[in-house]
Amino acid sequence: MFLTHRPTTAEVERFLTQARDLPLSYEPVGIARDIPTGFRLDVAEAVVGKGEADFARAQDALRHWRQFELGWVELFPPNAPAEPGTFVAVLVHHGVLWSLNGCRVVYSVGDESSFGFAYGTLTNHAEMGEELFQVSINRESDEVTYLIRAASKPRALLARIGYPYVRFCQARFRRDSLTAMRRAIGNPLIRG
Repeated sequence: MFLTHRPTTAEVERFLTQARDLPLSYEPVGIARDIPTGFRLDVAEAVVGKGEADFARAQDALRHWRQFELGWVELFPPNAPAEPGTFVAVLVHHGVLWSLNGCRVVYSVGDESSFGFAYGTLTNHAEMGEELFQVSINRESDEVTYLIRAASKPRALLARIGYPYVRFCQARFRRDSLTAMRRAIGNPLIRG
């Protein structure tokens, strides 16, 4: 949903209420973990910390969607649980336009060395696809990494027409999200 103004709280709440009845805009669930046919796959990964304390902070940051604290992207509701079935709206400021995009958390991943979840786009999202957010600790090096793995393709007419700009925004999101995670766990200068 594209807007010429920042949506009000009431507009975002209406959007989220309507999103609960919408299906995913793609199939099958799990395409971010595979090599999806017909979708563009983007992967970004970086070291965001070192040791158990940083790994615990990275997991907490992911649970609280801190990877979305970018200034030009916002998540609603901001305290949404990062667990399967949760609906969220991603608000993106594009300079002169705003887009409001519906997603649902579709699965979680993890074990003693990793934690993460993926959300899938709903039919009211400008794109179609799935995005996985995961933090892991390497038990040998003690390095904590943050991974974004996204499978996507444009769905809305404006996204198809403006595909080069969409790709720019996706790359910017990955870059800024890595920085946000470093900041969230207190290591803004670590480069990976």
